[in-house]
Amino acid sequence: MSRSTLELPRTLGLLRKSSFSEAKLGSRTVKDELRQNLICKIQRGESLFPGILGYEDTVVPQVVNAVLSRHHFILLGLRGQAKTRLIRLLTTLLDEATPYLEGCEIHDNPYRPICRRCRDLVAEAGADAPIAWLDREHRYVEKLATPDVTIADMIGDIDPIKAARRGQDISDELTVHYGLLPRANRGIFAINELPDLAGKIQVGLFNIMQEGDVQIKGYPVRLPLDLMLVFTANPEDYTARGKIITPLKDRIGSEIRTHYPAELEQGIAINRRPGWSGPRRWKCAFRITSSRWWSNWRSWRERTSVSTSVRGCRNACRFRRWKTRCRTPSGAPSRPKKTRPCRASWICTRRCPPSRASWNWNTRAS
Repeated sequence: MSRSTLELPRTLGLLRKSSFSEAKLGSRTVKDELRQNLICKIQRGESLFPGILGYEDTVVPQVVNAVLSRHHFILLGLRGQAKTRLIRLLTTLLDEATPYLEGCEIHDNPYRPICRRCRDLVAEAGADAPIAWLDREHRYVEKLATPDVTIADMIGDIDPIKAARRGQDISDELTVHYGLLPRANRGIFAINELPDLAGKIQVGLFNIMQEGDVQIKGYPVRLPLDLMLVFTANPEDYTARGKIITPLKDRIGSEIRTHYPAELEQGIAINRRPGWSGPRRWKCAFRITSSRWWSNWRSWRERTSVSTSVRGCRNACRFRRWKTRCRTPSGAPSRPKKTRPCRASWICTRRCPPSRASWNWNTRAS
C-alpha cells in the first residue's frame, strides 16, 4: 500500500472512492492486516525478520503461527536474546500508511469511529471530514513495565481541566485523557518485563484483551480497541520481582520461548554485527595489558613500601581530572595514622614523574 503523500486522499469522500475503500478497510482489524501482509511476504519469499540470527528454525516459526492465528503472544527468555528487537520488527508487517480521522487522539478508523469526538465529526462534516495518515513506525507503542505504572498511565483518567475549559460534565466521555493503550489503537502495543507490572494493572488489561470495555474513574466507557498486544518476560524474574497472574496468562494466546545461539558460528556472527563496535579504547593509564600493569604495580610497591593505611598522596593526580591533592577536610596534609587508604594512590604512580613516585608515603611529607 505504498503511496506518495500527495496522492493520498484528504477527505472522507475521496477516501471512499480510492483503493482504501470501506469494503477493504471498514472491518479489517490490525491482526487481519498483520496476517495478510505476512502471507504476502511468505508467498514472495522475503525475509520475515531481517537481522535476527539463530531463530530461523525455532522462534520465527512460532511467531509466524501466532500472527497467523491472530493471537496475543509473549516472548519468554533470558536477557540478551533479542526479544525486544524481534517484536519491534513486527512493524514491517503493517501497511506503509493507514488513514485516520484528523485530530483524533486514538487514530480512529474513518469508517468505524469509536470515540465520541470522531462520531460527532463524521455526523457533522460527512464526506468533508478531514483525513490524516499514519505511517507504520508510529503504530508501534512500547512500554517498560515498572512497579510505579498506574491505571491512568495505561488506560486513562478524567481530566478536570479539560472539563472546565469546555464547560462539560466531568462524567462526559469528552473529558477523558487517554493513556498509552487507547493511543496505540489500530497498532501494536508491547510491554517489556511483564512480571514487573503490578497485579492491579495486569487486571486492567483483562477487558482490553477480551471484551473491549474500559472503566475510567467508575464511568463505563465503551472502547472496542483494535490492538495487537505483545509481551516480553524473563523467567528468572518471576519470583524475584513479580509474577504474571493466571487470568492474564489465559488471555495470552501463544507463549514462545527464546534461547541463546545454538551454534558457535551464530554467536560469532552476532558479535560481529555493526551494533557491537569492539572493546573501547580508554585514553588513560589503562592502555597497557593487565599482566604488564600488574608487574609494574608489584615492583612499585616493593620499591616504595606503601602501606594500605596511608591516605596522604601529596602529588596532583591527573586521572579523571582529579587535579586536587588528597588532603584532610581541614585542608592540611594527612598524617600516617588515623587515616584511610587513598583511592588515587596507585593511579598517581602511573601518571607522576619517577622522582615523585619514589617517595615513601609511610612518612609525613614536609
